Amino acid sequence: MRVGLIDWAGSYLSNECFRDGVTALGKTLGRKQTWELRVSQKRGKQAVVELLGHQGHHLLVDPDGGVRCGHPATPGQSQFLLQLHGDGAWTLQQLDGGKFLESDGENVLCVSRQPRAPRHLWLPQPAIHAHVALYHPASRCYARADPHVDQVWVDQPVPYGQECGFVLRFRGSLCHVETAAHTYVSRAEKLAPQPSADTAFRLSLAPGGLASLSHPDGRVLCPQGGRRLLTLVDQPSEEDRWFVLKRCPTWVSLRTQARRYVSIICDTEVYAGTDEVTPKSVFLYEYDRDTKTVQFKAINNSYLAQRKSKSIVANGLRMEPETNFRITWHHGQVVLQAFNGRYLGTLPVGLVVASAAQPGPNEVFGVRLSNRPFLVLHGRYGYVGSSACHEALQCNLADPDCIELLPCVQGIYHFQAHGRGFWSLSSDGTFRTGGKFALNFYLEIRGNNVLAVLAPNGYYLRGDRSGMLRADGEEVTSECLWEF
Repeated sequence: MRVGLIDWAGSYLSNECFRDGVTALGKTLGRKQTWELRVSQKRGKQAVVELLGHQGHHLLVDPDGGVRCGHPATPGQSQFLLQLHGDGAWTLQQLDGGKFLESDGENVLCVSRQPRAPRHLWLPQPAIHAHVALYHPASRCYARADPHVDQVWVDQPVPYGQECGFVLRFRGSLCHVETAAHTYVSRAEKLAPQPSADTAFRLSLAPGGLASLSHPDGRVLCPQGGRRLLTLVDQPSEEDRWFVLKRCPTWVSLRTQARRYVSIICDTEVYAGTDEVTPKSVFLYEYDRDTKTVQFKAINNSYLAQRKSKSIVANGLRMEPETNFRITWHHGQVVLQAFNGRYLGTLPVGLVVASAAQPGPNEVFGVRLSNRPFLVLHGRYGYVGSSACHEALQCNLADPDCIELLPCVQGIYHFQAHGRGFWSLSSDGTFRTGGKFALNFYLEIRGNNVLAVLAPNGYYLRGDRSGMLRADGEEVTSECLWEF
């Protein structure tokens, strides 16, 4: 679990780059303000935890009460007793000396054995990508926004649809939950068209990635009734109040050059024969960084696998080597090499097989994001979006823009700023919004929730240290990879 910790003055606990110093001077949740929370023991609503900074060093307390990052001499030097409070705040009490971690608005200390509000209170904020899925462990289902009735249900066992994705937008200490249709969860049971006081919730975090959303009046968002409508409840049970924040999964569809979608029929057989995307033609894209292969999982939890007959069948298990495919990207399209060394293609009847010794036009598939109507791009320096201080798009923002995706022909997308026209490309390789004409972009999925974007000028989108978004990457480097 990775978090940022906000003190009473609104600043973030920061692990400075030099001398392992710790301050409360961070104004945004960046790399230096992100802490990895490790739980070593649970005690009801309390837990014994350790916090690791961006360089992998522990947050620890010296005998004089000074706080820094380093390697602890004893386990108790870096262990804290974490206490959850009703308003979502945390207190952190050092296990060895019993002193509370506190901030004076600039410096971080651990000198008092009695809590001194508000100096000892820390408000946690999840340090994850803003585009998330909300999983409810008690019902084993995901939240789903229903645009037809403007309500949210917690009834989706598999989050393969775009309606299961939500964007968390923080405004001060409160959080607004935006749906894929750009409406907002509100304290009324109806979705609201714009953020307001009615859509502002307090996000409480607990160890284990648990999160709950409550209104400032104390009521908590929970699923209720037989259909599990998400609504405010006065005194929910401990199980019902908690969700798990998960990364919005990457579900894709594969389309042949004949514009037929790869689908599962008769339970396990795989054909390319449908003209439209259906639940049986979407697959979870899972990338293995070690083997540089991908797996495709269907909504029935089975994986596409290559069998002895060279056919591709949807009956594979995760650990089977036959479910791994080597992938090569080219302008938003892929060729897939199966476990037998042959390339995937289709027979005239539409059956998907791995029989080609060399890839040809029949072995090229288009990949389309099936559950992402927009992109939220986060790179090395922050989110991509527009800023009031700059005409060009930036890559170092704390709050992201939603980049609307308009799928075009095979492998091509058009980028549109929400309500502000198409992306336009300047001669210096920077981007602006408000363009009248659509440009062609290619998406290449390079990992789990990681992609590279090939711009119309033939270069990859790159996040520059200056904060400018540029299209000048000749190769896919770390500055050209974007969490989405």
